Amino acid sequence: MSAVFEQPSLWQRVRPMVGGFDGMLIGVAALLAAAGLVTMYSAGFDHGTRFVDHGRNMLIALLIMLVVAQIPPQKLMGLAVPLYTVGVALLVATALFGITKKGATRWLNVGVVIQPSEVLKIAMPMMLAWWFQKREGRLQATDFIIAGLLLLVPVGLVVKQPDLGTAILILSAGLYVIFFAGLSWKLIVPVLVLGLAAIAAIVISADAICQPDMKWPLLREYQKHRVCTLLDPTTDPLGKGFHIIQGMIAIGSGGLAGKGFMNGTQTHLEFIPERTTDFIFAAFAEEFGLVGAAGLLIGFTLLILRGLMIAAEAPTVFTRLLAGAVTLSFFTYAFVNMGMVSGVLPVVGIPLPFISYGGTAMVSLGLGLGLLMSIARSRTLMQS
Repeated sequence: MSAVFEQPSLWQRVRPMVGGFDGMLIGVAALLAAAGLVTMYSAGFDHGTRFVDHGRNMLIALLIMLVVAQIPPQKLMGLAVPLYTVGVALLVATALFGITKKGATRWLNVGVVIQPSEVLKIAMPMMLAWWFQKREGRLQATDFIIAGLLLLVPVGLVVKQPDLGTAILILSAGLYVIFFAGLSWKLIVPVLVLGLAAIAAIVISADAICQPDMKWPLLREYQKHRVCTLLDPTTDPLGKGFHIIQGMIAIGSGGLAGKGFMNGTQTHLEFIPERTTDFIFAAFAEEFGLVGAAGLLIGFTLLILRGLMIAAEAPTVFTRLLAGAVTLSFFTYAFVNMGMVSGVLPVVGIPLPFISYGGTAMVSLGLGLGLLMSIARSRTLMQS
């Protein structure tokens, strides 16, 4: 009697690829993405294809997430050094041969035009997590110094482009790894105190240091204007302060429940600049009000809490540090974007995760979620 071989069904073949994913992480990310699509439809209504392109970018990010989630953390660790090295090499090439637009040299033509700094948003925490994994059980002060140097090289290259927003994201991701690796509070507290003292000094002496003839060390003139405009946007209401003023008007006019979907006057009369990118939170808050903004905050909070839980349950130093840094990178994105739109922080050009329009940012988010999925999935499969 001949043996009968049954062909596996499509679900049986696909199930190993989709099994073991973290349901809460996927659910919260999906809700935030849905909020992003709804907001983009309204805010980008006069931009033709923005809504369609945003949906396409989300699908690309989803595909990247699914692919990265299939890679075991051990293999991800093996990619850390090559990815970091390639990223830094591309930043150097950008400084030498990059494309300059609006006074910034951030792009490189390698057959297609790319922005190499985006690579470091993921490569930086991977590299530092790899470093501390290798030094597990024998950490010394020099190990933290080396980690600091590994961090400062790409950050310095990105600041020089200049691209302060991306530099902040790379710097914060690296600092999160160093913090989770066990950096002493004796070193952290003095830096925090000096930072708060510097901020207080700037606020107190704003009238003097914001004079046109006053030069600030280490900062370009436009960066000085951003800080001074934050302190008093009314000094240049039709210029540097226009973004902040219109963002605050839109958020305030939304009230408790908002003006309703597609009914945002500040948005559709085009008073809000960059309403589909950096300032999309103002458009969202105008139409959905305090209730909608609170719901968005709850969504980001749940995403961050779940990511930190994945980090706490991770089995190795590499996965724990990487998951923690990626999760708090999402926090940095959301906190800085909402802060700058509401007039609490300077405008630095950081998008709101899952909500703002942008292909490269969406790819970075897909990579970050994929890394968290890989770490969570590997632990789930180990337990089963």
